[in-house]
Amino acid sequence: MINLKKAVSVIAMAVLAGSLATPPVNAAPKNQVRAVVQADWLEKNIDDPKVRIIEVSTEAGLYERGHIKNAFKINWYTDLVDTVKRDIVPIGKFNTLISKAGIDKDTTVVFYGDKNNWFAAWGAWIFNQYGIEDVRLLDGGRVKWEKDARAFTTAVPTFKAGSFRATKVDRSLRANLTYDVLPVAKGIKKNVKLVDIRSADEYSGKIFAPAGFQELAVRAGHIPGAENIAWGLNVNADGTFKTVVELKKLYADKGIDGTKPIITYCRIGERSSLTWFVLSEILGYNDVKNYDGSWTEYGNSVGAPISNPAGTIWGAQ
Repeated sequence: MINLKKAVSVIAMAVLAGSLATPPVNAAPKNQVRAVVQADWLEKNIDDPKVRIIEVSTEAGLYERGHIKNAFKINWYTDLVDTVKRDIVPIGKFNTLISKAGIDKDTTVVFYGDKNNWFAAWGAWIFNQYGIEDVRLLDGGRVKWEKDARAFTTAVPTFKAGSFRATKVDRSLRANLTYDVLPVAKGIKKNVKLVDIRSADEYSGKIFAPAGFQELAVRAGHIPGAENIAWGLNVNADGTFKTVVELKKLYADKGIDGTKPIITYCRIGERSSLTWFVLSEILGYNDVKNYDGSWTEYGNSVGAPISNPAGTIWGAQ
């Protein structure tokens, strides 16, 4: 005789397991755990013409020394930003780029890179703004792939021109200093949560920026009211993302549960794009913006209110 209770339990567990597995290529992952792909899945789908792998690394020559098979190289410094203005890549240049990458409307785009996927996450943020429907990150990025002794190649792929054309920018994913950030800092907008993902020393104003970084602000500290949840808390020691349960608790403990709009920021917007990805794409919170102006814009803005617990002053001895 069948134990009905046990049977229901088994079915429920199977359904749950299926919901957490990496989906077929044609499944849209946005705002679901499925936005993160595992290396095993990528290896199985590495030659699928509907999968486009993109590397966005910052170390010069890294891609050329070896990359994942069929990976298309994107340079963060020249391809994903306006090289003259402090802005994201213009729509015309973006369309030229994705055409060269062979991206169609139904293409699954998988980003990966060095530095814990910081700049790969920026790429995912840009692609989401321009309406690419299926954008994912490789769990653990380039470092994890290499540590697992998975294959690299020096062969540079070429693709048939892609057919996707962006027609507009989704401005709901990007925070603006004047209209979004300052009203929160000044207490005008009280229902928005600010997340400063920098280190505790940057947040407190003890240092202006991590050692070796060139982009600076002349004031130290953080935006008033911002919660400090360092980007590194999102990932394990090997660079893979923590579980959904762990991530939800991490932010809920600081009063961030997706019930209110969220703005993430860092120094130039690249580390905060990883936190944006976690909150928006993995946890599925609906109203999440990345403030790419971040501290280099805010900390240099005349008259902007600042909290500086450490009291560090530019130029003081």
